[in-house]
Amino acid sequence: MTSRRHFLRQASLASAASLALGTPVAALDAFPTPPEPRHADLTPPDAPPRVVAQDETYWQRVTKQYAITDRTTNLEAGFFGMMPAPVLAAFHANIDRVNRESSWFARREYPALLQAARARVATALGVAPTELAFARNATEALQALIGQYNRLRSGDTVMYADLDYTAMQWSMNALAERQGAAVVKLDLPEPASREAIVAAYASALDAHPRTRLLLLTHCNNKTGLIHPVREIAALARARDVDVVVDAAHSFGQVPLAVPDFGADFVGLNLHKWVGAPVGAAVMYIREGALERIDRAHGDEGPLDRIDSRLHTGTTHFATSLTIPDALDFQDQIGVANKAARLRYLRDRWVGPAREVRGVDILTPDDPELVGAITSFRLRGQGSREANQAIVRTLHDEFGIFTVWRNGIARGDCVRVTPALYNTPADADKLVAALRVIAAR
Repeated sequence: MTSRRHFLRQASLASAASLALGTPVAALDAFPTPPEPRHADLTPPDAPPRVVAQDETYWQRVTKQYAITDRTTNLEAGFFGMMPAPVLAAFHANIDRVNRESSWFARREYPALLQAARARVATALGVAPTELAFARNATEALQALIGQYNRLRSGDTVMYADLDYTAMQWSMNALAERQGAAVVKLDLPEPASREAIVAAYASALDAHPRTRLLLLTHCNNKTGLIHPVREIAALARARDVDVVVDAAHSFGQVPLAVPDFGADFVGLNLHKWVGAPVGAAVMYIREGALERIDRAHGDEGPLDRIDSRLHTGTTHFATSLTIPDALDFQDQIGVANKAARLRYLRDRWVGPAREVRGVDILTPDDPELVGAITSFRLRGQGSREANQAIVRTLHDEFGIFTVWRNGIARGDCVRVTPALYNTPADADKLVAALRVIAAR
Protein backbone atom coordinates (compact mmCIF):
# COMPACT_ATOMS: atom_id res chain seq x y z
CA MET A 1 0.00 0.00 0.00
CA THR A 2 2.84 2.41 0.77
CA SER A 3 4.29 2.18 -2.73
CA ARG A 4 0.88 2.69 -4.33
CA ARG A 5 0.17 5.71 -2.19
CA HIS A 6 3.59 7.13 -3.05
CA PHE A 7 2.86 6.57 -6.75
CA LEU A 8 -0.51 8.34 -6.55
CA ARG A 9 0.95 11.28 -4.70
CA GLN A 10 3.87 11.66 -7.09
CA ALA A 11 1.64 11.25 -10.13
CA SER A 12 -0.78 13.89 -8.84
CA LEU A 13 1.99 16.36 -8.08
CA ALA A 14 3.59 15.75 -11.47
CA SER A 15 0.29 16.31 -13.20
CA ALA A 16 -0.36 19.53 -11.30
CA ALA A 17 3.15 20.78 -12.07
CA SER A 18 2.80 20.08 -15.79
CA LEU A 19 -0.48 22.00 -15.87
CA ALA A 20 0.98 24.92 -13.97
CA LEU A 21 3.77 25.40 -16.53
CA GLY A 22 1.26 26.55 -19.11
CA THR A 23 -1.13 28.42 -16.80
CA PRO A 24 -0.86 32.17 -16.17
CA VAL A 25 -0.17 33.11 -12.56
CA ALA A 26 -3.28 35.29 -12.44
CA ALA A 27 -5.47 32.34 -13.42
CA LEU A 28 -3.91 30.18 -10.72
CA ASP A 29 -4.60 32.81 -8.10
CA ALA A 30 -8.32 32.77 -8.95
CA PHE A 31 -8.81 29.27 -7.58
CA PRO A 32 -8.11 27.67 -4.20
CA THR A 33 -5.05 25.49 -4.00
CA PRO A 34 -6.05 21.82 -3.97
CA PRO A 35 -5.02 20.04 -0.81
CA GLU A 36 -2.10 17.70 -0.90
CA PRO A 37 -3.47 14.15 -1.21
CA ARG A 38 -3.84 13.05 2.38
CA HIS A 39 -3.92 9.51 3.59
CA ALA A 40 -4.80 10.38 7.15
CA ASP A 41 -6.39 7.81 9.37
CA LEU A 42 -10.12 8.42 8.86
CA THR A 43 -11.18 5.54 11.06
CA PRO A 44 -14.25 6.86 12.87
CA PRO A 45 -14.59 6.81 16.65
CA ASP A 46 -15.86 3.58 18.14
CA ALA A 47 -19.37 4.86 18.79
CA PRO A 48 -22.87 4.66 17.30
CA PRO A 49 -23.32 6.69 14.08
CA ARG A 50 -25.54 9.25 15.83
CA VAL A 51 -22.66 9.97 18.23
CA VAL A 52 -20.00 9.99 15.50
CA ALA A 53 -22.15 12.46 13.56
CA GLN A 54 -21.55 15.13 16.21
CA ASP A 55 -17.83 14.54 16.77
CA GLU A 56 -16.52 17.76 15.22
CA THR A 57 -12.89 16.79 15.77
CA TYR A 58 -13.38 13.75 13.58
CA TRP A 59 -15.28 15.62 10.86
CA GLN A 60 -12.60 18.29 10.74
CA ARG A 61 -10.21 15.54 9.66
CA VAL A 62 -12.66 14.50 6.98
CA THR A 63 -13.22 18.07 5.81
CA LYS A 64 -9.48 18.51 5.29
CA GLN A 65 -9.73 15.94 2.50
CA TYR A 66 -11.67 18.44 0.36
CA ALA A 67 -10.48 21.56 -1.47
CA ILE A 68 -13.40 23.85 -0.61
CA THR A 69 -13.91 27.10 -2.47
CA ASP A 70 -14.05 30.30 -0.45
CA ARG A 71 -16.27 31.97 -3.06
CA THR A 72 -19.51 30.70 -1.51
CA THR A 73 -20.97 28.42 1.14
CA ASN A 74 -22.04 25.52 -1.03
CA LEU A 75 -25.30 23.94 0.13
CA GLU A 76 -26.07 22.49 -3.29
CA ALA A 77 -24.11 19.24 -3.10
CA GLY A 78 -26.91 17.33 -4.82
CA PHE A 79 -25.71 18.26 -8.31
CA PHE A 80 -22.57 16.15 -8.05
CA GLY A 81 -20.17 15.13 -5.31
CA MET A 82 -16.79 16.75 -4.82
CA MET A 83 -13.94 14.26 -4.97
CA PRO A 84 -11.86 14.11 -1.77
CA ALA A 85 -8.11 14.51 -2.13
CA PRO A 86 -7.14 10.80 -2.36
CA VAL A 87 -9.80 10.18 -5.02
CA LEU A 88 -8.79 13.29 -6.96
CA ALA A 89 -5.15 12.18 -6.85
CA ALA A 90 -6.10 8.74 -8.13
CA PHE A 91 -8.17 10.33 -10.90
CA HIS A 92 -5.24 12.47 -12.01
CA ALA A 93 -2.92 9.47 -11.96
CA ASN A 94 -5.40 7.44 -14.00
CA ILE A 95 -5.74 10.22 -16.56
CA ASP A 96 -1.96 10.34 -16.89
CA ARG A 97 -1.74 6.57 -17.26
CA VAL A 98 -4.46 6.36 -19.90
CA ASN A 99 -2.96 9.21 -21.86
CA ARG A 100 0.56 7.74 -21.62
CA GLU A 101 -0.29 4.12 -22.42
CA SER A 102 -3.09 4.96 -24.85
CA SER A 103 -4.80 2.21 -26.83
CA TRP A 104 -2.27 -0.40 -25.72
CA PHE A 105 -3.64 -0.05 -22.20
CA ALA A 106 -7.25 0.45 -23.30
CA ARG A 107 -7.34 -2.79 -25.30
CA ARG A 108 -5.09 -5.02 -23.22
CA GLU A 109 -5.51 -4.10 -19.55
CA TYR A 110 -8.52 -1.82 -19.17
CA PRO A 111 -11.25 -4.47 -19.75
CA ALA A 112 -10.14 -6.54 -16.75
CA LEU A 113 -9.85 -3.45 -14.54
CA LEU A 114 -13.32 -2.34 -15.62
CA GLN A 115 -14.77 -5.71 -14.67
CA ALA A 116 -13.02 -5.51 -11.30
CA ALA A 117 -14.58 -2.09 -10.72
CA ARG A 118 -17.99 -3.45 -11.63
CA ALA A 119 -17.55 -6.34 -9.21
CA ARG A 120 -16.59 -3.87 -6.47
CA VAL A 121 -19.73 -1.80 -7.04
CA ALA A 122 -21.87 -4.94 -7.18
CA THR A 123 -20.57 -6.03 -3.77
CA ALA A 124 -21.33 -2.61 -2.30
CA LEU A 125 -24.88 -2.76 -3.66
CA GLY A 126 -25.52 -6.37 -2.70
CA VAL A 127 -26.06 -7.65 -6.25
CA ALA A 128 -24.26 -9.83 -8.78
CA PRO A 129 -21.83 -8.18 -11.23
CA THR A 130 -23.83 -9.67 -14.10
CA GLU A 131 -26.81 -7.58 -12.95
CA LEU A 132 -24.95 -4.28 -13.43
CA ALA A 133 -23.81 -2.23 -16.40
CA PHE A 134 -21.87 1.03 -16.16
CA ALA A 135 -23.55 4.18 -17.44
CA ARG A 136 -22.45 7.81 -17.58
CA ASN A 137 -25.25 8.95 -15.31
CA ALA A 138 -28.49 7.66 -13.81
CA THR A 139 -30.52 9.48 -16.45
CA GLU A 140 -28.82 7.46 -19.19
CA ALA A 141 -29.42 4.22 -17.30
CA LEU A 142 -33.07 5.01 -16.59
CA GLN A 143 -33.76 6.18 -20.13
CA ALA A 144 -32.50 2.82 -21.39
CA LEU A 145 -34.67 0.92 -18.90
CA ILE A 146 -37.77 2.94 -19.76
CA GLY A 147 -37.22 3.40 -23.47
CA GLN A 148 -36.39 -0.26 -24.09
CA TYR A 149 -39.15 -1.66 -21.87
CA ASN A 150 -41.15 -4.07 -24.04
CA ARG A 151 -44.23 -5.18 -22.06
CA LEU A 152 -46.29 -2.06 -22.75
CA ARG A 153 -49.22 -2.43 -25.16
CA SER A 154 -51.84 -0.12 -26.62
CA GLY A 155 -54.40 0.72 -23.96
CA ASP A 156 -52.02 0.07 -21.06
CA THR A 157 -50.95 2.74 -18.59
CA VAL A 158 -47.64 4.08 -17.31
CA MET A 159 -47.56 5.94 -13.99
CA TYR A 160 -45.35 8.44 -12.20
CA ALA A 161 -45.63 11.14 -9.54
CA ASP A 162 -45.15 14.90 -9.50
CA LEU A 163 -41.91 14.50 -7.53
CA ASP A 164 -40.26 12.22 -10.10
CA TYR A 165 -37.33 13.62 -12.05
CA THR A 166 -38.51 15.61 -15.04
CA ALA A 167 -36.32 13.83 -17.61
CA MET A 168 -37.71 10.48 -16.44
CA GLN A 169 -41.26 11.79 -16.77
CA TRP A 170 -40.42 12.73 -20.35
CA SER A 171 -39.09 9.23 -21.00
CA MET A 172 -42.30 7.70 -19.66
CA ASN A 173 -44.36 10.06 -21.83
CA ALA A 174 -42.36 9.11 -24.93
CA LEU A 175 -42.71 5.39 -24.22
CA ALA A 176 -46.47 5.73 -23.79
CA GLU A 177 -46.82 7.74 -26.99
CA ARG A 178 -44.91 5.17 -29.04
CA GLN A 179 -47.02 2.30 -27.72
CA GLY A 180 -50.40 4.04 -27.68
CA ALA A 181 -50.58 3.85 -23.89
CA ALA A 182 -52.02 6.29 -21.36
CA VAL A 183 -50.06 8.35 -18.81
CA VAL A 184 -51.21 8.77 -15.21
CA LYS A 185 -49.55 11.32 -12.94
CA LEU A 186 -50.30 11.34 -9.23
CA ASP A 187 -49.61 14.18 -6.83
CA LEU A 188 -47.99 13.11 -3.58
CA PRO A 189 -49.31 14.50 -0.28
CA GLU A 190 -47.58 17.44 1.36
CA PRO A 191 -46.48 17.21 4.08
CA ALA A 192 -45.89 13.51 3.52
CA SER A 193 -46.02 10.52 5.82
CA ARG A 194 -45.22 6.89 5.14
CA GLU A 195 -48.88 5.90 5.39
CA ALA A 196 -50.04 8.73 3.13
CA ILE A 197 -47.43 7.96 0.46
CA VAL A 198 -48.27 4.26 0.32
CA ALA A 199 -52.00 5.04 0.31
CA ALA A 200 -51.57 7.45 -2.60
CA TYR A 201 -49.86 4.82 -4.73
CA ALA A 202 -52.31 2.08 -3.72
CA SER A 203 -55.25 4.29 -4.66
CA ALA A 204 -53.72 5.27 -8.00
CA LEU A 205 -52.88 1.67 -8.90
CA ASP A 206 -56.38 0.51 -7.98
CA ALA A 207 -57.91 3.28 -10.07
CA HIS A 208 -55.83 2.30 -13.11
CA PRO A 209 -55.77 -1.50 -13.32
CA ARG A 210 -54.09 -1.48 -16.73
CA THR A 211 -50.93 0.09 -15.34
CA ARG A 212 -47.95 -1.85 -16.62
CA LEU A 213 -44.92 0.29 -15.64
CA LEU A 214 -44.45 2.46 -12.55
CA LEU A 215 -41.62 4.97 -12.16
CA LEU A 216 -40.68 5.26 -8.51
CA THR A 217 -38.06 7.57 -7.01
CA HIS A 218 -36.16 6.50 -3.90
CA CYS A 219 -34.38 9.66 -2.67
CA ASN A 220 -36.22 12.47 -4.36
CA ASN A 221 -34.20 15.19 -6.06
CA LYS A 222 -36.78 17.94 -5.55
CA THR A 223 -37.67 17.78 -1.87
CA GLY A 224 -35.43 15.01 -0.50
CA LEU A 225 -38.39 12.77 0.35
CA ILE A 226 -37.38 9.11 0.59
CA HIS A 227 -40.14 6.87 -0.69
CA PRO A 228 -40.95 3.57 1.04
CA VAL A 229 -39.96 1.80 -2.16
CA ARG A 230 -40.21 -1.74 -0.87
CA GLU A 231 -43.86 -1.36 0.23
CA ILE A 232 -44.89 0.40 -2.98
CA ALA A 233 -43.04 -2.11 -5.16
CA ALA A 234 -44.87 -4.93 -3.38
CA LEU A 235 -48.20 -3.24 -4.16
CA ALA A 236 -47.18 -2.97 -7.80
CA ARG A 237 -45.90 -6.55 -8.04
CA ALA A 238 -49.20 -7.87 -6.68
CA ARG A 239 -50.93 -6.09 -9.58
CA ASP A 240 -48.45 -7.32 -12.23
CA VAL A 241 -46.90 -3.86 -12.53
CA ASP A 242 -43.18 -3.54 -13.23
CA VAL A 243 -41.26 -0.94 -11.26
CA VAL A 244 -38.25 1.08 -12.38
CA VAL A 245 -36.54 2.82 -9.45
CA ASP A 246 -34.77 6.13 -9.83
CA ALA A 247 -32.08 5.90 -7.15
CA ALA A 248 -29.87 8.64 -8.60
CA HIS A 249 -29.46 10.27 -5.17
CA SER A 250 -29.47 7.14 -3.04
CA PHE A 251 -26.13 5.32 -3.03
CA GLY A 252 -23.82 6.97 -0.50
CA GLN A 253 -26.44 9.33 0.92
CA VAL A 254 -28.26 6.61 2.85
CA PRO A 255 -27.43 2.96 3.55
CA LEU A 256 -29.02 0.65 1.02
CA ALA A 257 -28.91 -2.74 -0.67
CA VAL A 258 -30.56 -2.82 -4.08
CA PRO A 259 -32.39 -6.14 -3.51
CA ASP A 260 -34.23 -4.46 -0.62
CA PHE A 261 -36.05 -2.27 -3.14
CA GLY A 262 -37.94 -5.31 -4.38
CA ALA A 263 -37.76 -3.90 -7.92
CA ASP A 264 -36.32 -5.40 -11.08
CA PHE A 265 -34.94 -2.21 -12.64
CA VAL A 266 -32.83 0.51 -10.98
CA GLY A 267 -30.61 3.40 -12.06
CA LEU A 268 -27.99 4.81 -9.64
CA ASN A 269 -25.27 7.47 -9.72
CA LEU A 270 -21.76 7.05 -8.38
CA HIS A 271 -20.72 10.68 -8.90
CA LYS A 272 -23.19 12.26 -6.48
CA TRP A 273 -22.89 10.81 -2.98
CA VAL A 274 -20.11 8.27 -3.52
CA GLY A 275 -17.74 10.97 -4.80
CA ALA A 276 -16.50 9.26 -7.97
CA PRO A 277 -15.57 11.48 -10.92
CA VAL A 278 -18.48 12.91 -12.90
CA GLY A 279 -19.67 10.42 -15.49
CA ALA A 280 -20.06 7.33 -13.29
CA ALA A 281 -23.33 5.47 -12.78
CA VAL A 282 -24.81 1.99 -13.04
CA MET A 283 -27.90 0.34 -14.45
CA TYR A 284 -29.34 -2.64 -12.58
CA ILE A 285 -31.54 -5.36 -14.07
CA ARG A 286 -32.42 -8.22 -11.78
CA GLU A 287 -31.35 -11.64 -12.99
CA GLY A 288 -34.35 -13.16 -14.77
CA ALA A 289 -35.80 -9.80 -15.85
CA LEU A 290 -33.59 -9.12 -18.87
CA GLU A 291 -36.22 -10.24 -21.37
CA ARG A 292 -38.41 -7.26 -20.45
CA ILE A 293 -35.75 -4.80 -21.62
CA ASP A 294 -34.83 -4.85 -25.32
CA ARG A 295 -31.24 -4.68 -26.48
CA ALA A 296 -29.85 -1.22 -27.13
CA HIS A 297 -30.28 -0.03 -30.70
CA GLY A 298 -27.67 -1.57 -32.94
CA ASP A 299 -26.13 -3.71 -30.21
CA GLU A 300 -25.45 -7.28 -31.26
CA GLY A 301 -24.44 -8.49 -27.82
CA PRO A 302 -25.90 -11.65 -26.29
CA LEU A 303 -29.52 -11.49 -25.25
CA ASP A 304 -28.66 -13.06 -21.91
CA ARG A 305 -26.17 -10.34 -20.85
CA ILE A 306 -26.99 -6.94 -19.39
CA ASP A 307 -24.15 -5.35 -21.36
CA SER A 308 -26.28 -5.49 -24.51
CA ARG A 309 -28.94 -3.29 -22.87
CA LEU A 310 -26.76 -0.19 -22.62
CA HIS A 311 -24.43 0.75 -25.45
CA THR A 312 -22.40 3.83 -24.54
CA GLY A 313 -19.47 3.38 -26.91
CA THR A 314 -16.06 4.54 -25.69
CA THR A 315 -16.22 5.46 -22.02
CA HIS A 316 -14.02 7.74 -19.91
CA PHE A 317 -11.35 5.24 -18.92
CA ALA A 318 -9.96 7.22 -15.96
CA THR A 319 -13.42 7.79 -14.49
CA SER A 320 -14.15 4.07 -14.38
CA LEU A 321 -10.71 3.26 -12.98
CA THR A 322 -11.24 5.73 -10.10
CA ILE A 323 -14.54 4.27 -8.87
CA PRO A 324 -12.83 1.78 -6.50
CA ASP A 325 -10.85 4.66 -4.94
CA ALA A 326 -14.11 6.50 -4.24
CA LEU A 327 -15.51 3.38 -2.61
CA ASP A 328 -12.31 3.04 -0.56
CA PHE A 329 -12.79 6.54 0.83
CA GLN A 330 -16.45 5.89 1.58
CA ASP A 331 -15.60 2.62 3.31
CA GLN A 332 -13.07 4.38 5.55
CA ILE A 333 -15.81 6.57 6.98
CA GLY A 334 -18.68 4.08 6.69
CA VAL A 335 -21.98 4.69 4.92
CA ALA A 336 -23.90 4.64 8.21
CA ASN A 337 -21.62 7.34 9.63
CA LYS A 338 -21.90 9.37 6.43
CA ALA A 339 -25.68 9.16 6.52
CA ALA A 340 -25.80 10.14 10.19
CA ARG A 341 -23.51 13.14 9.63
CA LEU A 342 -25.52 14.35 6.64
CA ARG A 343 -28.73 13.95 8.59
CA TYR A 344 -27.21 15.86 11.53
CA LEU A 345 -26.28 18.78 9.25
CA ARG A 346 -29.74 18.67 7.73
CA ASP A 347 -31.46 18.70 11.10
CA ARG A 348 -29.18 21.50 12.28
CA TRP A 349 -30.88 23.94 9.91
CA VAL A 350 -34.30 22.32 9.50
CA GLY A 351 -35.18 22.30 13.22
CA PRO A 352 -34.72 26.05 13.75
CA ALA A 353 -36.13 26.87 10.29
CA ARG A 354 -39.41 25.15 11.17
CA GLU A 355 -39.80 27.77 13.89
CA VAL A 356 -39.38 30.68 11.48
CA ARG A 357 -42.76 32.16 10.71
CA GLY A 358 -43.58 31.95 7.01
CA VAL A 359 -41.07 29.20 6.17
CA ASP A 360 -42.56 25.86 5.12
CA ILE A 361 -40.29 22.80 5.28
CA LEU A 362 -41.47 20.31 2.66
CA THR A 363 -39.72 17.19 3.91
CA PRO A 364 -40.77 15.27 7.05
CA ASP A 365 -38.44 14.49 9.94
CA ASP A 366 -39.23 10.76 9.94
CA PRO A 367 -35.75 9.17 9.87
CA GLU A 368 -36.88 6.69 7.23
CA LEU A 369 -38.21 9.40 4.91
CA VAL A 370 -35.31 11.85 4.66
CA GLY A 371 -31.54 11.95 4.35
CA ALA A 372 -29.43 15.02 3.52
CA ILE A 373 -31.71 16.79 1.04
CA THR A 374 -34.54 18.99 2.26
CA SER A 375 -36.47 21.77 0.52
CA PHE A 376 -38.44 24.77 1.69
CA ARG A 377 -40.63 27.52 0.31
CA LEU A 378 -41.89 30.74 1.78
CA ARG A 379 -45.56 30.34 2.63
CA GLY A 380 -47.76 31.12 -0.35
CA GLN A 381 -44.79 31.68 -2.65
CA GLY A 382 -44.70 28.67 -4.93
CA SER A 383 -44.01 30.44 -8.20
CA ARG A 384 -40.88 30.01 -10.27
CA GLU A 385 -40.04 33.69 -9.95
CA ALA A 386 -40.40 33.74 -6.16
CA ASN A 387 -38.14 30.76 -5.58
CA GLN A 388 -35.54 31.84 -8.10
CA ALA A 389 -35.48 35.18 -6.29
CA ILE A 390 -34.83 33.43 -2.96
CA VAL A 391 -31.94 31.52 -4.48
CA ARG A 392 -30.47 34.79 -5.79
CA THR A 393 -30.93 36.51 -2.44
CA LEU A 394 -29.29 33.69 -0.51
CA HIS A 395 -26.32 33.84 -2.84
CA ASP A 396 -25.93 37.56 -3.46
CA GLU A 397 -26.70 38.84 0.05
CA PHE A 398 -25.69 35.96 2.30
CA GLY A 399 -23.08 34.01 0.29
CA ILE A 400 -25.05 30.76 0.36
CA PHE A 401 -25.46 28.68 -2.80
CA THR A 402 -28.69 26.67 -3.20
CA VAL A 403 -30.89 25.70 -6.15
CA TRP A 404 -34.52 26.17 -7.20
CA ARG A 405 -36.59 23.07 -8.04
CA ASN A 406 -39.89 22.88 -9.92
CA GLY A 407 -42.59 20.43 -10.97
CA ILE A 408 -44.13 19.94 -7.51
CA ALA A 409 -47.93 20.01 -7.53
CA ARG A 410 -48.18 22.56 -4.70
CA GLY A 411 -45.49 24.87 -6.01
CA ASP A 412 -41.79 25.31 -6.62
CA CYS A 413 -39.23 25.31 -3.84
CA VAL A 414 -35.60 25.86 -2.83
CA ARG A 415 -33.45 22.77 -2.28
CA VAL A 416 -30.75 22.65 0.39
CA THR A 417 -28.15 19.87 0.25
CA PRO A 418 -25.23 19.72 2.71
CA ALA A 419 -22.19 17.50 2.14
CA LEU A 420 -19.46 16.02 4.30
CA TYR A 421 -17.32 19.14 3.88
CA ASN A 422 -20.04 21.37 5.36
CA THR A 423 -20.07 22.33 9.03
CA PRO A 424 -22.71 23.17 11.63
CA ALA A 425 -21.73 26.81 11.14
CA ASP A 426 -22.83 26.56 7.50
CA ALA A 427 -26.25 25.33 8.62
CA ASP A 428 -26.50 28.11 11.21
CA LYS A 429 -25.63 30.65 8.52
CA LEU A 430 -28.58 29.46 6.44
CA VAL A 431 -31.00 29.72 9.38
CA ALA A 432 -29.87 33.28 10.08
CA ALA A 433 -30.45 34.18 6.43
CA LEU A 434 -33.92 32.63 6.40
CA ARG A 435 -34.92 34.61 9.47
CA VAL A 436 -34.00 37.84 7.70
CA ILE A 437 -35.67 36.88 4.41
CA ALA A 438 -38.89 35.65 6.00
CA ALA A 439 -39.21 38.84 8.07
CA ARG A 440 -39.23 41.06 5.00
